[in-house]
Amino acid sequence: MNDTVLLDTDPRGVVTLTLNRPDINNAYDEALIDALLQALDALDCAHTPRAVVVQANGRHFQAGADLGWLADVAAQSAAVNLRASRRTAELVHRLNTLSIPTIALVQGACFGGGTGIIAACDVVVAASNAIFAIAESRWGLVANIIVPQLADAIGVRQLRRYALTGERFDATEALRIGLVHEVVPPASLAQAGERIVDQLLRNAPEATSQTKAVILEQARGDLRTQAFSRLVAQHAARRQSDEAAEGFASFREKRAARWYPGTPETKT
Repeated sequence: MNDTVLLDTDPRGVVTLTLNRPDINNAYDEALIDALLQALDALDCAHTPRAVVVQANGRHFQAGADLGWLADVAAQSAAVNLRASRRTAELVHRLNTLSIPTIALVQGACFGGGTGIIAACDVVVAASNAIFAIAESRWGLVANIIVPQLADAIGVRQLRRYALTGERFDATEALRIGLVHEVVPPASLAQAGERIVDQLLRNAPEATSQTKAVILEQARGDLRTQAFSRLVAQHAARRQSDEAAEGFASFREKRAARWYPGTPETKT
């Protein structure tokens, strides 16, 4: 595992995964995805893990994809793009279906893929300074590999608003629509997470795993092979579209994309 993700296991069997790219707001790229997948592999080998806490160093939890990395991937072959999408989808799917409880602690920005990560977790606590967005379409992309988990978390009705507008919303709204379970002052985030971990540890491990499995049987996010492959293929192809190329260009040039009918100086 590289140092973009830190793994710690305490004597109780509580595993903490810490996103560690604070210099770029923990935006994900291939290295971060690989490190998280390796961390999940390590869980499979660990001795009776009881819970997983996902958190992040720095001001922001996870600012979505590193758009510079996405643009580099888009310029490569279809096979490279398919692999990148598959690895990203595998990460969210594996986190979603992990047999042990997962808790996400969110501060600052949680955009795009970050919303998919927290939607795949069982319990989410947000600091009051957290802000969220599902804004892939603003860059000519589609959030299809995280839509199933988001639909489970906030419902289709709310997803139709926030994935279509790409607008940002605060922690209070995230609580209202069900993306997070609790909002606390930033200084209390770790304490709130520890309180939830303690509640989880009071429950029988096998019974907890079976309860989660039964819940996931009713979930859209528990994708079967055919649907998973289709979403991955669509995600990869969209990255190489003309709209995505314009979206990447607008990001680099700090301007509105050509499809926005506003004034040229309008920023994204």
